[in-house]
Amino acid sequence: MSAPAASAGASGTSGAPSGVSGAAGTAARPAASAAPLALTPIFVRIKLALLRNGLKGSSKRKAAYFSSLAFALVVGFFMTLGLGLLHGNAHAGTVVVLLAAILALGWAFMPLFFPTGDETLDPSRLVMLPLRPRPLVVALLASSLVGIGPLFTLCLAVGSVIAVARGAAGAVAAVVAVPLLLLGCVIIARAVATANVRLLTSRKGRDLAVLSGLVIAVGAQLANFASQTLFQSGGLSTLEPVEAVVRWLPPATAVGMVDSVSEGSYGVAAAQLVLTLAASAGLMWSWERSLTRLMVTPDGSTISASGPVKDRGGAGGFWSLLPSGRTGASMQRALRYAVRDPKTKSAWVTALAIGMIVPVFNALQGTGSVYLGSFGAGMLGVQMYNQFGQDTSAFWMVAQTISGTRDAYVELRARALALALVTLPYTVLVTVVTAALLEDWQGLPAAVGVALALLGSMLCTGAVASARFPYSIPTEGAFKNVAPGQAGLAWGGILGGMLGSALVCGPVIALAVWLNMAEHRDVSWIVLPVGVAWGWLAAWAGLRLAAPRVARKLPEILSAVSKG
Repeated sequence: MSAPAASAGASGTSGAPSGVSGAAGTAARPAASAAPLALTPIFVRIKLALLRNGLKGSSKRKAAYFSSLAFALVVGFFMTLGLGLLHGNAHAGTVVVLLAAILALGWAFMPLFFPTGDETLDPSRLVMLPLRPRPLVVALLASSLVGIGPLFTLCLAVGSVIAVARGAAGAVAAVVAVPLLLLGCVIIARAVATANVRLLTSRKGRDLAVLSGLVIAVGAQLANFASQTLFQSGGLSTLEPVEAVVRWLPPATAVGMVDSVSEGSYGVAAAQLVLTLAASAGLMWSWERSLTRLMVTPDGSTISASGPVKDRGGAGGFWSLLPSGRTGASMQRALRYAVRDPKTKSAWVTALAIGMIVPVFNALQGTGSVYLGSFGAGMLGVQMYNQFGQDTSAFWMVAQTISGTRDAYVELRARALALALVTLPYTVLVTVVTAALLEDWQGLPAAVGVALALLGSMLCTGAVASARFPYSIPTEGAFKNVAPGQAGLAWGGILGGMLGSALVCGPVIALAVWLNMAEHRDVSWIVLPVGVAWGWLAAWAGLRLAAPRVARKLPEILSAVSKG
């Protein structure tokens, strides 16, 4: 009698039906001897299914995906061709090593700004499955190699090694370097995304996605400035000291290894290869630890629900410095919107960044003027336009508290004060930094005066535009800031307000221009007190003009700002 049969017979004598026991024994044998299921093919098929199913039922999504694929292929082809043409150039190593470093930085930080671009970046969806961390890491790594991003990276990696590989040894090193560079970039992205997955799935993560456009804009400005400085200072040879350091930073070390082998420096190439492998292993280990911690640690909602409720104790600290009554409450609400609401935060941060970048970069390039400090005041002054649209449908709570012109005036004044609380010191700071870079301290008082006059004028026209041209700001969609059918209202209010602001502060601008043209710069400081007084008077007049209309048109304003 075989062992399973004997076991079944023994079970049958103990009172259990022999047929049932024998069936259980027969079923248990293949289950016990079955090999563990391979996760990697399953996860690759899941990734392909996600890509395929994401294209179903939406022509716009199909068009976006295939246009992105075509763009990546075309750009990747020409980038590979261009890098290949660098073969034999004295600066080829400098270019490809720095390109590999930039590529790795892009892989590291893009998941933070585009967390919804790949649904598999959130491993917390797998917490209920009985999966071991190490096989899961390998499976996720394999699935990460499927997509447009890895394909584009592969093109750049191939072009980079073609540019520096020379001889048989260089060709062998190139074959090794291409997968190392690709895997290094993917591992960095996965490790960063897993370590920050709680952030990416939270409100702060959505805020980062909203701010991605700002990062691209600032990066473009920095790239433009760097390229101009590079060509003015002697070309690529000035980057060689930087490249000498970067070639020892993984995964750029993979490309540096090919260059070292081609030059005959086999010891240096071996060290770079070991460093690349060690860095990849270290990142894999860090990724595995983050993944394990994520799988066994309760999320923030569970912790906060089970823990004691914190007593925030009302508005203390900074908020206690604000005025009492309706003014302080409205200022606090406006400032909290600027910190917490994604759309408002994006507008504020963009204005702060661009308002500093334009005058400072022009000053660094030697083409600026101290009066460009007004650009920051103008960027932030635009935030005064459509004040009620920022409240969306919640404006009904504000409307309930406005019973007359006086209440409307206090509400508008509080919003203007909240904006001025940030804009006034910021404008002075930007103008001072610009004057310091240009070494034009004599023109600083007049520049500050013009900037403050412009700010007051924009508060004036912004209050009027908020009352006459309110429009809704949709809460959904990171790049959709006007509800359908209201684009004309938005453009009319903003463009008309900006032209009106230029006319309102025209006398102060004319005074500053006349003092400079008539070579009376020694007394141009008089523009500062004139600009302060003019800006305050303009803001007061605008608030007074807008308040009666706000009090009369509360239902119309509420209807206009509730369409999103």
